[in-house]
Amino acid sequence: MMLWAPLLLTLLSLSLLPTTSCEDMESPPGRHEAHRSPAVIIVGSGISGVVAAHRLYINGYRRLRVLEATGRSGGRIRSLAYGKGFIELGAQWIHGPSPNNPVYQLASQYSLLDPEALTKENQEEDGDGHLPLCSISHTNAGKRISQALVANITELYSAWLKQSQNVSKEECDPKSSVGGFIKQKIAEKLTEWDTATADTKLAFLNGLLNHECCISGTHSMDYVALCPYGEYTLLPGLDCTFPGGFESLVTQIKSALPNDTILFNKTVKTIHWNGAFQGSDARIYPVQVQCEDGDMFVADHVIVTVSLGFLKEQASGFLSPPLPVHKAQAIQNLGFGTINKIIMEFKEPFWDPDCITIQLVWEGESPLAQSKINMKQDWVKKIPGFFVLERPEKIGHLLCAFIAGQESEYMETLTDDEVLSSMTALLRQFTGNPNLPPPIRLIRTRWSSEPYTRGSYSHVAVGSSGKDVDNLAEPVPNYGAKPFQVLFAGEATHRTFYSTTHGALLSGRREAERLIARYQELDMLHNKSKL
Repeated sequence: MMLWAPLLLTLLSLSLLPTTSCEDMESPPGRHEAHRSPAVIIVGSGISGVVAAHRLYINGYRRLRVLEATGRSGGRIRSLAYGKGFIELGAQWIHGPSPNNPVYQLASQYSLLDPEALTKENQEEDGDGHLPLCSISHTNAGKRISQALVANITELYSAWLKQSQNVSKEECDPKSSVGGFIKQKIAEKLTEWDTATADTKLAFLNGLLNHECCISGTHSMDYVALCPYGEYTLLPGLDCTFPGGFESLVTQIKSALPNDTILFNKTVKTIHWNGAFQGSDARIYPVQVQCEDGDMFVADHVIVTVSLGFLKEQASGFLSPPLPVHKAQAIQNLGFGTINKIIMEFKEPFWDPDCITIQLVWEGESPLAQSKINMKQDWVKKIPGFFVLERPEKIGHLLCAFIAGQESEYMETLTDDEVLSSMTALLRQFTGNPNLPPPIRLIRTRWSSEPYTRGSYSHVAVGSSGKDVDNLAEPVPNYGAKPFQVLFAGEATHRTFYSTTHGALLSGRREAERLIARYQELDMLHNKSKL
C-alpha cells in the first residue's frame, strides 16, 4: 500500500523508432553507434513507471515510450472526485512524511500538501507506521469498551509488534511468522488476566491483528515471515493525505513528459528478450514488446513496473524466454494480498465530532482459537473498524472501512446492495441502534478483480526472505554485452520499503539510474578509446 488522453492512432507504429520522426530519436552526430541514446520502453504508468520515465527524460533520453494497459495513469494510486474534494480508492496516506521520504519531498516541492503537514513537529512525530487505532471501541453487543482497557491492550500489542521487528535472525526459525510470535505473547500474558476481562481483551487483540493484516497486505499475520520482518523500514512523520488527491502527484510528475510518451489502452502481451529484432531504422534490438492489439515495439531496454500480483498470474507467458529460475521462484515465494475499502456517506454523522476511528470488537473471537468461518455470514468480521475521512465540509460525512484477505475477495463477489445491507446491519449491531439510518451512498474497491493488479501490495511471506525481493529487482540479463534488457520496478522490488508508494517511487528511480549509469560508463570508455 498501495502503489493510479488517449493518443491518435496515427502516432502508433510497429516500432518504437518511427521512420519519419527523427530529430529526437537519432543519435547525436559523431557518437558511436554502440553508445547512442538507447530505446527504452516502460510497461505500466503507475508511480514507479512515470518516475522512471521522468528521470530518463530529464537526463536527455528521448527514445522513450510508456505502455499503459488502462486508460489512466497512477496504477494503485487512484483518486476519485467526490463532492468538492477527493476520496482515495487506492493509496491513502503518505506514510512517514519526512525529509527522507521522496513522495513527501515531491509533494512539498509541488505544493500539494496542507501547511500542517509541512511543520517540523509533524515530520518528527513517531507514529510507528500506524495511524491511531481507536478513539471509540464498540462490541457487537452494542457496548463501548473502556478507554483504560483499550489503552492497556494497545500498548501491549504495540510492544509485541516492536519486539517482532527486533527478533535476532540468528535465533529465528525461517518458518516462524509474525502472527505466531504475537500469539505466543498473548498466550503468555493470558495467564495474568482476570477472567472478567480476558475475553474482551482477546477479542480486542483479534481486531488489532485484523487491522495489521490491512497494513501488511495479507490474509493472516500467520503468513508474514518473522525473520525478515525487521528489514521493513519505518520513516518518521505523522501520516498525511493530499487535499487535491494522491493522483495529483502522478499528474505533476508526468507533466514534464511530452504528450505522446504514454500510450494508453496499450496492453502488453509478451516481452521477447535476448533476441535480435530489426527496427524501422534497420538497427537490431535485443527486445521486442508484443501488444494485445498486434502492435510491436523494439527496444534496447524494457522496465517492467507491473504488480507482483500480475506477475504471479502471468509471468510464465509474459516474458519469453522465461525468467531465470531464481527470479521465477522469488515471484512465487513473496506474498501479495488484497486490501479493499468500503466507503460510506451518511446524511448526518452518528459518531462524536472528535472521533478519528471506530474500532469493532467481536465478543467471543480470539486470536488463539480458530473458528470455522461461514463466509456468507462472517465476512464482515474481518473489518477491524472505520476511519472517519477528513474534510467533511468538502466530501460529506464519510466512513472508510478496510478489509483484507479472503473475506475482502469474497466481498468483491457481492452486489452493491448486498454490501450496503451488510454494512447497515453491522453498524446497527455495534452502535446498539436498530434505527440507525443506512448510508446514503456506498463505494467499494475490487483490487483482486483488477486484471492488471490482482491485489493490493506485497509482503515477505513465510518461506521467503529479503533475498527474494532482491532477486525480483535484479535485471535480466545482469551481465554480458547487452545487459539490463528487462529491468524490474514497483513496490515489491524495494527491500525495505515494499508495499509503499515511496518504495514504488524509489524503485522506478533506481532502474532509471541503472540505465543512466550504464551509458555514462560506456561513454567514458568510448572517450578513452579515442585518446
